[in-house]
Amino acid sequence: MVAAIEQALQAQRERSTGTLSRLRRTVGWILEDAHGVGTVKVPPASTFNRLVHALADRHGLLGTAAQRRRHSSRPAPPFTPTVALRPGELVMLDSTPLDVMVVLADGVVGKAELTIALDVATRSICATVLRPMGTRSVDAAVLLAQMVTPMRMRRGWEEALAMSRSVIPYERLVSLDARLEGAAARPVITPERVVVDQGRVFISASFTAACDSLGVSVQPAPPANGPAKGNVERMFRTIGDRFSQYVAGYTGSDVTQRGSHVEDEACWTLPQVQDLLEEWLVADWQHRRHASLRHPLAPKLAVSPNEMWAALVGVTGYVPVLLSEDDYVELMPVKRVGINDYGIRFDYRTYDHEVLNPHRGFQSTAPDGMWEVHHNPYDPQQIWVRLPGGWEEVPWIHKERVSLPFTDFTWRHIRATVERRGDRDEHEQQLAQALNRLLRRAGNGEGTRRERTVAARASAAASLAGPVPNQQEPPDPLTAPTLSYGLVGAFTPASLDEPDDEEFEDGWDEDEDPLGTSDDVGGGPAGDEQPSGRAAVPRPSRIYDARQEATQW
Repeated sequence: MVAAIEQALQAQRERSTGTLSRLRRTVGWILEDAHGVGTVKVPPASTFNRLVHALADRHGLLGTAAQRRRHSSRPAPPFTPTVALRPGELVMLDSTPLDVMVVLADGVVGKAELTIALDVATRSICATVLRPMGTRSVDAAVLLAQMVTPMRMRRGWEEALAMSRSVIPYERLVSLDARLEGAAARPVITPERVVVDQGRVFISASFTAACDSLGVSVQPAPPANGPAKGNVERMFRTIGDRFSQYVAGYTGSDVTQRGSHVEDEACWTLPQVQDLLEEWLVADWQHRRHASLRHPLAPKLAVSPNEMWAALVGVTGYVPVLLSEDDYVELMPVKRVGINDYGIRFDYRTYDHEVLNPHRGFQSTAPDGMWEVHHNPYDPQQIWVRLPGGWEEVPWIHKERVSLPFTDFTWRHIRATVERRGDRDEHEQQLAQALNRLLRRAGNGEGTRRERTVAARASAAASLAGPVPNQQEPPDPLTAPTLSYGLVGAFTPASLDEPDDEEFEDGWDEDEDPLGTSDDVGGGPAGDEQPSGRAAVPRPSRIYDARQEATQW
């Protein structure tokens, strides 16, 4: 009987949640198969249940599926605490949905995903990135760039939040790094090693390449092992308890805690929520004493993250990391493609420029003979190609046909709804025209709900683009294309999200027709003329312009 119960418990370890009565029947079937019908009788339910608890309690074999998974993810005791002795020695990265509904664009309401970088030695939140659901590898790479650049003071913030008014040794640091003048009281920490989970964003080739460009080593946590990055998991709960529940549009941590009309309460846009979050981090978290943080010279004295950084930076030192325009390009997702007579083609878009003329049809000096290309999924209107003379920007050949910004999500929606009716060049032109009509129609409140949702992403991105502020004036979080806000795309269904490591197309098969047969988006006039009676829509400035980012810092 004991052997049969243990066999049944092991068999249901990975199954969905069941009852003890199901387990009792399973044990009966095991006994019948092993000894014959009626040879070994299963005891009454009360006796059977006591025997099961005696065998399974404290071994993670009973309870719900979630409880069994949590128990199996625990490392074998004795537990070894995670220890870091200097800032940047160990930084944990992770993402989670923020329990707040946000207004993306044109009244479209949706959830956002928060990605943070937590320094274990100081418990400082070194960087935050808030995006619509579906964090990309470029977002994780931008998180690294945020860590090594000072946080600028925002308009309306109290002067008490400035680094010059904090316990951080401001005078000594500003003599080493002039960028800290006018910065907020958030530590600037260069990561040595980052701990990430097994999500495709953090283990993608693009994120690994971004870490290599900054000299950061990547340490993946074991699969389904929450305690391996327990510090950052606990921080997410703290953000929910001390920040999210006080923001309009708070949803609770699960559907059982959600109010009746949360969508109607949502009133903050994505950049506004990120601005509120960063203000809370500087004003509250960085100055709050942490029971796990002890001063190196006074072990009984609990200190705040800023106080811990002030104590450690005098010992470990501080070296500014200045990112150039090329460094920001290096952080973008990378692909390897060929340069053909028509230029570079991938994702049914063709990029071409005269700078490619000397290299058309030739292989690069890399072992695979392909050319390195970096691209921004939130602004596909141009790519960057690494040529022998350095990085060169190559535009999309139909860039001028689309008057509003778009993302790769919007482009894939067009690809899935426009039927191919010509050769590849004609089809690409038709896709560009359909994309332009979709963005304009949805911007006017027309079209289907799906079209308005897809286009809201591009509208949200457009509202975040703007002129680059000068060094003397703090940037406005609602207009400046800073690292915190410059790569925002809007909410898109998960079915449209494709892996960052999707292969580039060097050309199309003439018999291939991956598009649908719907004419919902492709209909209408063939030209790109502006409708009569409506002013032309000005083209906004570049979203996440590497040159602007490098100039700002």
